[in-house]
Amino acid sequence: MGKDIWKPGTVIYPVPAVMVSCGDMENKNIITVAWTGTINSDPAMTYVSIRPSRHSYNIIKEKGEFVINLVTEKLAYACDFCGVRSGRDMDKFEVMNLTAKKGEKVDAPIIYESPVNIECKVKQIIPLGTHDMFLAEVVSVQVSDEFLDETGKFHFDKAKPICYSHGAYYGLGKKLGTFGYSVKKKEETKPVKAAKKPASKKDKSKSSKKKAKKK
Repeated sequence: MGKDIWKPGTVIYPVPAVMVSCGDMENKNIITVAWTGTINSDPAMTYVSIRPSRHSYNIIKEKGEFVINLVTEKLAYACDFCGVRSGRDMDKFEVMNLTAKKGEKVDAPIIYESPVNIECKVKQIIPLGTHDMFLAEVVSVQVSDEFLDETGKFHFDKAKPICYSHGAYYGLGKKLGTFGYSVKKKEETKPVKAAKKPASKKDKSKSSKKKAKKK
């Protein structure tokens, strides 16, 4: 087995495929983004990288806020559509039959059909070249209660999330383990005592002879 050498490129795959909603209830739009992720825990921080030529770029820059809406298999078609059609020409919410609802902490709308809506406020814009990175603080998160169990735990796997890899969308496969499973100690079990072997006729005969001698 060998290695091919490629020129530098963005080949960290798979990545999330999310729909970013922006604007307000009167002037709203959705842009599909694959370059997003977590960058800090406390305060909760995230980012999206967007080309300045995109319609949503100036909306987010002007408003200083946006919502990251996680995508499921049911939303995959809408996710792709919102990435190849411009909001300059249409209302993507209306065309894709998506429900817009004002965020709790931002004016930007959430996509109600998405199981997770992450409301963000822009803290910094970093020009990088082809894209500008919008660093943002997470100010509120909304989750669909249909994926909560009786203890309040959220089961995102039941929503069937998707990812994006080398130009294609994929559903996520089976769970391989939970965080820390590689170092978790296996449950210790007490050794089971072997059952005594029943005595054979030969052994019984020897035992009887020994008893007779003792007498």
